Amino acid sequence: MEKKLTDFIGASPQESKALTREELERVLKKAADLIRTRVDYKYILLLLFLKRLSDEWEKEFEEYVKKLMEEGLDRKTAEELALQDKEAYTINYPPEYLWRKLREKDIENLPQNLSQALKKLAELNPNLRGVVDRFDFMEFMLHRDNAEILRQLFELFSGLNLKNASPDVLGDAYEWILRYFAPQKAKEGEVYTPREVIRLLVEILKPKPGEEVYDPAMGSGGMLIGAYLYVKEKHGESEAKKLFLYGQEVNPTTYALAEMNMILHGIKSPKLAVGDTLLRPAFKEGNKLKRFNVVIANPPWNQDGYGEATLKKAEFKEERFKYGYPPNNSADWAWIQHMLASARDEDGRVGIVIDNGALFRGGAEKKIRAKVLKDDLVEAVILLPEKLFYNTGAPGAIMIFNRNKPTERRGKVLFINASQEYEKHPEVRKLNRLGDGHIRKIVDAFEKFEDVEGFARVVELDEIKENDHNLNVTLYVFPMEEEEEIDVKAEWEELKRINEELAKVDEKIEGYLKELGYWGKGY
Repeated sequence: MEKKLTDFIGASPQESKALTREELERVLKKAADLIRTRVDYKYILLLLFLKRLSDEWEKEFEEYVKKLMEEGLDRKTAEELALQDKEAYTINYPPEYLWRKLREKDIENLPQNLSQALKKLAELNPNLRGVVDRFDFMEFMLHRDNAEILRQLFELFSGLNLKNASPDVLGDAYEWILRYFAPQKAKEGEVYTPREVIRLLVEILKPKPGEEVYDPAMGSGGMLIGAYLYVKEKHGESEAKKLFLYGQEVNPTTYALAEMNMILHGIKSPKLAVGDTLLRPAFKEGNKLKRFNVVIANPPWNQDGYGEATLKKAEFKEERFKYGYPPNNSADWAWIQHMLASARDEDGRVGIVIDNGALFRGGAEKKIRAKVLKDDLVEAVILLPEKLFYNTGAPGAIMIFNRNKPTERRGKVLFINASQEYEKHPEVRKLNRLGDGHIRKIVDAFEKFEDVEGFARVVELDEIKENDHNLNVTLYVFPMEEEEEIDVKAEWEELKRINEELAKVDEKIEGYLKELGYWGKGY
């Protein structure tokens, strides 16, 4: 007898109730436990994305049919017309591959049916080409155990009603998956920027409605989404929609994750591209590099293979690498120069998370640093705490550049030593994170741009030049050691307690010696 997924799954979920963040997270935890390391976590993201698109299309379809019936059409005619009008939906979803339709098909063919749904989605939606069709569920056919995992995952997600789920809840869910698997994926070379670090960067750069924000190493889109959420929180959703987001990512699969991340967050029409930013930047205006109000990134640290020989073949090399070529074993200053060249002269702000070594290494990097400092582009250097990142215990630093520094900040650089501004990570042992208070303290220091003993110091460019253009934060500001307050009474009580315990131990030893007949013989 042909088995169907409905044989395993109960009734459809209630459609009126909006899904909460906690309910969705519980399901995601179960999904994560199911796959462990046997199946790529990206399939959880993909199933969440597919279920949302299916549920959203079905909701819009029902609303459209209801509207047509209110105008006097019978249901059959209304449904036929609603199916024909492809422009009426946020996403053009193939009705034959709706989630509930997939449940009715033979479970043995689930991988094929899901793969076909993705292929059809890409055909119907130009913005999803090169996104959903980069994935294939057919690998679940290779092992019987994996096929069972897929069935159980599908069953889990079938219990979710995503029709009324808000973009905030869905976006948080997507981020939860990325964060949950970050420690595991870090071992494989994937980079995940903690959301607290993104928030710190965004609060310093302060993107505004109508501005263009660019991430040249966007990964799964976290920086761009952070900018969007900042504007949404400060100015409201309608103003956030006026933000123009641009991003480029070299890894096609990661690029696809970024596109899906944007859709689930409710972000419309971001301009995202696949490609090697350092060699072939995607965004241009005529025959020049496109320039943005805000440029923000956490590019790969110490990336090798981008020395002079390689970058001399890059597009816009004169425009981007005018301060010099970095060494072949670290592209840090290639990324910085690309970002500076991508920032507008009149108001361009740049924020980059960088390896601490880029602040003080010699050779070609020192020469580039000297020229960038001479042009007075560096506004602030922030030393971060250690163990913030999943892929390295190194502290890292944030560099803030400004192509048009306020008059009072010209000829100066603010150094902030935030190495002690952390709390223990609540979920990942051995990791630290920036707390709300730490972020506020750093942002306040940047905004005030003044000395704070043991934490921040404004340094003249002449002093930095005297220090051989070394930007190592600890050279300019070192955290004060807090003097420990001694409670004399408590210490005295503790000393008394220890002496009493020692006296008891002496009594016991004396008793043992007496029993053994040693007491009185010179002891």
